[in-house]
Amino acid sequence: MFKNKKMRKIFTVKHFSYIILFSVIFSSCVSTKEHNALKQKCNEENTQLKRENQNLSVINNEKSAEIEKLKKQLNSVKNEIDILNDSLQRLAGKYSRLNKNYTLLIENNKKLLVGNEQEIQQILNELQITREDLQKREDTLTILEEELILKKQDLEDLSMELNEKEIKLQQLQDILNKKDSIVSALKQKVSDALFGFEDKGLTIDIRNGKVYVSLEENLLFRSGSYTVGEKGKEALLKLAVVLEENPDINVLIEGHTDDVPYKGSGQIKDNWDLSVMRATAIVKILVWNSDINPERLIAAGRSKYVPVDTAKTKEARSKNRRTEIILTPQLDELFRIIDAN
Repeated sequence: MFKNKKMRKIFTVKHFSYIILFSVIFSSCVSTKEHNALKQKCNEENTQLKRENQNLSVINNEKSAEIEKLKKQLNSVKNEIDILNDSLQRLAGKYSRLNKNYTLLIENNKKLLVGNEQEIQQILNELQITREDLQKREDTLTILEEELILKKQDLEDLSMELNEKEIKLQQLQDILNKKDSIVSALKQKVSDALFGFEDKGLTIDIRNGKVYVSLEENLLFRSGSYTVGEKGKEALLKLAVVLEENPDINVLIEGHTDDVPYKGSGQIKDNWDLSVMRATAIVKILVWNSDINPERLIAAGRSKYVPVDTAKTKEARSKNRRTEIILTPQLDELFRIIDAN
């Protein structure tokens, strides 16, 4: 008999809420230990975001695989039911023929009652065998009918479970589609707000479900400085308007440098210091000149370790000296659905 195998629910994903505010006021030199801690935290946050994006794709693939598996089981049950129906029809035909034979034997028995006892006994034995065979076939037919009922019930259970899985998968897909729509709409809003700056060292694109606003060094800072120039402030204030209007977007500001060692003096000791100070300078401008909740903002320094171009040329180093503002939609609704399943 076909046995129903209940699908295991394998999705357990914890909510995450990453809200970090770096508000650093540098009145004296920052220690290397503090910067190493900051680097570690930023790397962990970035790795966690990548894992979560990968987990969403894995969940989506696993759900699809489960649906395919259930469909195969459903088809297998349907095939078994077809086979049982064919067997039932064949047995019904045999049953009808046996009844006819039984009737004929009764008639023959009546005719042979006047014959010798040996022939009569032989006919009676054949009649008994026929009766026993008929009973066995009736018993088999009963068993097959019971199995058919069970198979139909299993089929109904599998169909219901398949429908539930498809509904849950569609819910997840709808949330992912909604997230993609939000990201696309956000990119368009940012592009509209910063229109005119894209030919001045600013680029906007979508990567891994996030909007990346990349600003070259010459748009924001003088070489070796972490003070934002007037042109850069103008761009940041226009971006702040979009962030105010979209409170469900978290913001990560990453400072990046090239691989040329920093040779300044004062509170900036190396490229780590410079990248962090540039990120926090942008955070301060956004906070001081808008109503953005500071809890949404994260400042991070990546130094020289995430280059966009690894070539040792002037042009490559110019590309690497940048600040990236990464906008990420909150996924609380998606995680709620995953936890519920």
